[in-house]
Amino acid sequence: MAAITSKRGPSLNPLDSLKNKVGLPYLLLLPGMFWLLLFFLAPILTLVSTSTKVPGAGIGEFIQVHRWANYWDALSAMHTQFIRSFIYATLATLLALAIAYPLAYAIAFKSGKWKNVLLVLVVAPFFCSFILRTLAWRQILAQDGFLFKILQFFHLVNSSTQLTASTLAVITGLSYNFLPFMTLPLYASLERIDPRTMEAAGDLYANGFTTFRKVTVPLSMPGVVAGTLLTWIPAAGDFVNAQILGNPNTTMIGNVINAQYLQTTNYPLAATLSFILMLAILAIVLVYIRRAGTEELV
Repeated sequence: MAAITSKRGPSLNPLDSLKNKVGLPYLLLLPGMFWLLLFFLAPILTLVSTSTKVPGAGIGEFIQVHRWANYWDALSAMHTQFIRSFIYATLATLLALAIAYPLAYAIAFKSGKWKNVLLVLVVAPFFCSFILRTLAWRQILAQDGFLFKILQFFHLVNSSTQLTASTLAVITGLSYNFLPFMTLPLYASLERIDPRTMEAAGDLYANGFTTFRKVTVPLSMPGVVAGTLLTWIPAAGDFVNAQILGNPNTTMIGNVINAQYLQTTNYPLAATLSFILMLAILAIVLVYIRRAGTEELV
């Protein structure tokens, strides 16, 4: 029997020929690369350039002398605000994690037909302005507010206690405003866990707490890492909560940068502080991800 051979003809798909001729994948990358160059790289280079200037003779005039000592001067003068910002962001992230993990667990495994409704309620605060949500906490924490009266009823505070304009108010506002950023990644991670893995742990005589500690928590770690990053990064650079809910002793580095840009108009100092903050956050995030063992997230 004669062997039957067939020859594959040339592709008739015009996209294949275009891909072979001009490199279609690279063409598809051009809009995104242009966007990054225009709105990310160019501002970063401008920021670095501004940070090495010094004040000139006139008001609002700055001269480029490439003075890199500006970075050490800014860090020496504002190190307290940097440390305070990172501490506040860490405490707010831990508080958000303590609230969001049980919430995400309940939505993923216990909510039943109410799952979609609960997810909508999680993101519902985004329907309101960030500023208005923060201002609402001034009313909630005020001495004539319901929360203060409840705490006073249980003798947890007295009439001289000040909940507003305090560190507690700033951390509470940060935790509340960024809570959805913690809840949603946790829910996505928990929802992907196969319930049969937890059933298998029960078959191996693990109780509920052991199953949670040995199975649920390790499998949800990508969500924990993603949620903590999405909460900590914006909280470290936030200035609205400290401005509205804090006092002069709770000033964060974001407040200093905002004041230098819009009030003092010391652009080199503001640019220097902004660049230091960005580098510090990047370094801390890289160390955290490597320590958490989830390098694939970057």
